[in-house]
Amino acid sequence: MDSEMLGDLLTAIQTRLYDIDSVTVVRNGYLVFDVTFFPFQPDSKHRLFSATKSITAALVGIAIEQGYIESAQEPVLDLFPGRTAATLTAEKEAMTLENVLTMTTGLQCEDSDKFGFRGRDEMRQSPDWVQFMLDLPMAEEPGARFEYCNGASFLLSAVVQEATGTNALEFAEKHLFAPLGISDVVWPSNPQGITFGAAELRMRPHDMAKIGHLFLNEGLWDGEQVVSSAWVTASTRKHISAEGDGYGYQWWVDESGIYYARGVAGQFIVVVPEEDMVVVFTSDMIANTHGPRNLVDEFIVPAAESRTSLPANPDGVARLQTLTQNAARPEATPEPVPPPPAIAEQVLGRTYILEKNVTAWESITLVGQDGDEVLLRMTMDETGPSSEVEIPLGLDGVQRLS
Repeated sequence: MDSEMLGDLLTAIQTRLYDIDSVTVVRNGYLVFDVTFFPFQPDSKHRLFSATKSITAALVGIAIEQGYIESAQEPVLDLFPGRTAATLTAEKEAMTLENVLTMTTGLQCEDSDKFGFRGRDEMRQSPDWVQFMLDLPMAEEPGARFEYCNGASFLLSAVVQEATGTNALEFAEKHLFAPLGISDVVWPSNPQGITFGAAELRMRPHDMAKIGHLFLNEGLWDGEQVVSSAWVTASTRKHISAEGDGYGYQWWVDESGIYYARGVAGQFIVVVPEEDMVVVFTSDMIANTHGPRNLVDEFIVPAAESRTSLPANPDGVARLQTLTQNAARPEATPEPVPPPPAIAEQVLGRTYILEKNVTAWESITLVGQDGDEVLLRMTMDETGPSSEVEIPLGLDGVQRLS
């Protein structure tokens, strides 16, 4: 890949003031470009937002392959045999699992940004999220039109749990994450114990790249068929027109053959089959959340000039290394920590216990260090190496990840 073009990518990110946290590029099976922007750290997990949906859909495919679910053509109501849906119509009875996967349920969902996520919030406030979704009235015939619906993606998680007897996180840890060597993820559940299928998954950028590489290789990983090749093909082809692109099984598909998982604020797992390439962006972009996807077409795909080695370009490589190192450095230098205010005596050393919440944070403690930087200690309601995190609070004037 052209180091000059990748250097131009980093310059463009900074000059355009894109609030991007990391960029990872894997080509021909090799990690060829990897940069983090301070204060994001290489080993930090990132919130995927709706890029989570593509992973949830993969779990549905695995459950079908293992015989827990008959097929994507199975009626949704049949997958919840213990439930009765309100406003039952022939259209609702005809709604299939594939309709849910392709966001063509026909349900009057109203939980996308154009509705202010009203339906999503109503679902979250309901005592039973699954029943809430099944009880929604039908707005049109299933399969007629794409309508973005977070509740539909949550239903996919509920289907996995209903069929397998384990929630989506537990099923993923055994059948998807473990084969790929992915561990230490966070994926909370709702009050009924059903994993958030639409969002809330947190993992590291390199692990996101593993998901993309699995699909690039038709579900095969290290000699093991983790996801069936037929499911990968069905997931990543256009089933319906959607917001200027195509939509597969919770994957966005464009006419160039590129497909991608997308989350608000600039989270992307982009698969470029023609170039044997996977690109991952994590971001915190309030505006222009499609900016990272555009950077793939503007800089990263053009940088893939050849399938074989390019002529040596030491100046370009040196520039790229400098830009990469500068991106990871804080803009400010640490300053002496000022004397603590009076309120510090009331809060330092105390542990604050949080009510159960979607972030899975369990407690917060501010730890004083004898006039030095104060540490923020946070524990999570889970087991694993990241169940406790300590980061400097930032009294030295250096921005930290919060």
